[in-house]
Amino acid sequence: MELFYYMVFGGLGAVVAALELSKNNKDRINTSSAFNSFKNNYLLVYSLMMAGDWLQGPYVYFLYSQYGYGKGEIGQLFIAGFGSSMLFGTIVGSLADKQGRKRACVTYCITYILSCMTKHSPQYKVLMVGRVLGGIATSLLFSAFESWLVAEHNKRGFEQQWLSITFSKAIFLGNGLVAIVSGLFGNLLVDSFSLGPVSPFDAAACFLAIGMAVILSSWTENYGDPSENKDLLTQFKGAAAAIASDEKIALLGAIQSLFEGSMYTFVFLWTPALSPNEEEIPHGFIFATFMLASMLGSSLASRLMARTSPRVESYMQIVFVVSSAALLLPIITNFLVAPSKVKGGGISFSGCLQLLGFCTFEACVGIFWPSIMKMRSQYIPEEARSTIMNFFRIPLNIFVCIVLYNVDAFPITVMFGMCSIFLFVASLLQRRLLVISDKPKTEDWGLKERDQEAEPLNI
Repeated sequence: MELFYYMVFGGLGAVVAALELSKNNKDRINTSSAFNSFKNNYLLVYSLMMAGDWLQGPYVYFLYSQYGYGKGEIGQLFIAGFGSSMLFGTIVGSLADKQGRKRACVTYCITYILSCMTKHSPQYKVLMVGRVLGGIATSLLFSAFESWLVAEHNKRGFEQQWLSITFSKAIFLGNGLVAIVSGLFGNLLVDSFSLGPVSPFDAAACFLAIGMAVILSSWTENYGDPSENKDLLTQFKGAAAAIASDEKIALLGAIQSLFEGSMYTFVFLWTPALSPNEEEIPHGFIFATFMLASMLGSSLASRLMARTSPRVESYMQIVFVVSSAALLLPIITNFLVAPSKVKGGGISFSGCLQLLGFCTFEACVGIFWPSIMKMRSQYIPEEARSTIMNFFRIPLNIFVCIVLYNVDAFPITVMFGMCSIFLFVASLLQRRLLVISDKPKTEDWGLKERDQEAEPLNI
């Protein structure tokens, strides 16, 4: 492996270690022992859930190809997953507000375990069922757990600022350290122990089962709007009304969709960008480097959110601009550096420059996750938190399906340019959110609706 990869990985690791070790009282928030116990329980569950997700990621495409399926059929399977997340996942995720967030988290575990089990079959229809189940599970992962956390945090009377600690630690562990360890563990199972490409899915099911046991034994149930007279359609209408009536919620949804759409597109594009002439690149090591960069970002976010200034709404403008510039690098290097026509070999000079830019983008991703969680906890009404969060994922899933379907139709520079524009638009929307963030919240749609239905009070 080339020295360059070690230098980037080692440099990022040194910066992360320095950031964590150099934290002072201004970078930390004093909390209670009760909160620390609650936080550690959630972080344990979240880390197990993310381990179950990260173990699968690097081997899905590889497993399908080992079963003899071509690029077109594999693309259809991936589209089915995102389409399922958009359609069925939105419905199932929204039920969490009424049926209970703890139940939704347990449903995530069961659904994803079943999805893992389908990977043992080479039958296309069985694999398609697995992708549909996986899409439903993804929607629950990115809505039910956060909804449970915010509601339980408030129910127990903890200070609002303490949420930022849990958010930043969850991303540092779940999207950083756990991702790196999961990648290495999966590599150990498949390559070192020669257990085959289905073994990471079996390991993922085990982690999910352990996490489900912790949830069942230690979590209490909480709800959004528990009223019995609201069917799912009414719940959807209410959530849509909340988004339409509150500009802050609408802006937050647009910002999230633009950033996550660019992020998922980047996932598909970074490999061909770094190896346009079939250069030999260490995919697993580069993935671990990206996750280390994400840890760097979450460590920075924890420092930023521990202070009253700058506000989340303020510094995220800069994050979006930096991420937009980072994804412009493939276009810039394409014009400034003469492309090599030699097949194979090691990573090119332009590839090295792009890798540094991609690490910068991943650091922005590490800042984005806890920061968007913090803003969602501030602006999204509790009565429909899961429903609205899944609404946000509808345009994201549509966008990713379109990209997957047309991934070969446009040059890679056009795709990166589109992502860069999206991220710059996100920075403009973030600026607007900052301007209006101090305006009072609109009347809560759920309470308003119930007040209209209630009988007048006798005073």
